[in-house]
Amino acid sequence: MKQIIPATLDDASALDVLVNSAYRGESGKQGWTTEADLIEGTRTDVNGLTEILKTPGTTILKYVENEKILACVELVREEDKLYLGMLTVSPLLQGKGIGKELLYTAEQEALKQNCNTVFMQVISVRKELINWYLRHGYVDTTKRKPFVTSHPRLGQPKQELEFVVLEKKIK
Repeated sequence: MKQIIPATLDDASALDVLVNSAYRGESGKQGWTTEADLIEGTRTDVNGLTEILKTPGTTILKYVENEKILACVELVREEDKLYLGMLTVSPLLQGKGIGKELLYTAEQEALKQNCNTVFMQVISVRKELINWYLRHGYVDTTKRKPFVTSHPRLGQPKQELEFVVLEKKIK
């Protein structure tokens, strides 16, 4: 049985393995989209995830099947908007609709929290991922933000990077 439910502090270690397997390293190259060729190092760590899970107004939803976490997404309430980050699907399960299901659930969560917009930042050179979000109703705000390299959990970029800010009005 599958379910999408909030993650707890006990999930930090499993989330760490999942997120890093999808975003970085050789395992990430097994999926249809990855940062493995763009950034060295890890995407997160247990301490960073524990911090996120303890932060008021922040939730990590986990997609669980047969008691195993297969996907997750971070949601952060910012006034009347909901920030969506770290949408992650196990590389071997990408392309099976799990990401779309998590995205839809995140949008429903935004409505429950009376947010009128869901927004995110995507690395600009990840065209296939940006196009996926555009197909799901997100728009490019034309805002760009620098890729911050001072945070140790973000790894070290192999080239100059910036974020594209995408958003979707849901009300």
